[in-house]
Amino acid sequence: MTRPKTTSRTVDNPSVAGVTLQQLLEAVADPVRRSVIAQLATAGQDISCGAFDLPVSRSTATHHFNVLREAGVIRQHYRGTTKMNSLRSDDLDARFPGLIRAIIDSCVRESGQVAEAR
Repeated sequence: MTRPKTTSRTVDNPSVAGVTLQQLLEAVADPVRRSVIAQLATAGQDISCGAFDLPVSRSTATHHFNVLREAGVIRQHYRGTTKMNSLRSDDLDARFPGLIRAIIDSCVRESGQVAEAR
């Protein structure tokens, strides 16, 4: 008996060309989502969904990751079976020059963490 061929998991990361300023600002308005941004900025590397220190349940965290991904703030991809997250600061800076850097800096200051140079 032949095993069925498996397909790799993918995540739909929308183009930031379709992201509106309203959508971006609504995505970063929530303190949990700002914490995700700060943790990614200070890590200096991709972080798995389960490695974030968040004060919400896993299902609620998933909602927050989806909002950030749909607003173009983060990119998600699978590394094996683990969903990884990274900031899309370069993409957003091209769409809204200077804005994402100011948002990241503010999120990091608010969290009291120190950002890695990116």
